[in-house]
Amino acid sequence: MGFVKKNVYELSGNPFNEIGKEWFLITAGNGENYNTMTASWGFMGVMWGTPSILCAVRTNRHTFKFMEDSDIYTISFFDESYRNALNFCGTKSGRDYDKAKETGLTPIEIDGAVTFEQAKRVFVCKKRYSEMMNQESFTEKSTYDKWYSTDPMHKQYIGEIIAVYENE
Repeated sequence: MGFVKKNVYELSGNPFNEIGKEWFLITAGNGENYNTMTASWGFMGVMWGTPSILCAVRTNRHTFKFMEDSDIYTISFFDESYRNALNFCGTKSGRDYDKAKETGLTPIEIDGAVTFEQAKRVFVCKKRYSEMMNQESFTEKSTYDKWYSTDPMHKQYIGEIIAVYENE
């Protein structure tokens, strides 16, 4: 197996399943100093004329600082056999654990960004826009209350997809 560069316009799959049900890892930093976290919220589409992904990171997550400090990051998808690893990466902090060591995931660099050897698909993204969510912008108070009454807000990042790789 190895990563093969793909054309983003020729990919198959259902982003609703891949993002919301299968989950993914957001990874930022470099080979010596990075963090990864599991996410299940985001969007894929075309923004400013380029294929793009929107992901969101809460300000209290260890990955937040890495996203703030990085221009390049990855969005990595895995097959179902890595569900436990993704669960670990979403419930444990990189402040307290070496997530790669604990899960058996093998970090590698592709195009100057960190991902994992076991990923089935990797989007290498260049940060194009970021913005904090704010309470005043919610049109329904119930949505804010459900997701943010006890947890910090998310910062949204729109990344241009500069490369896609699939593990074949």
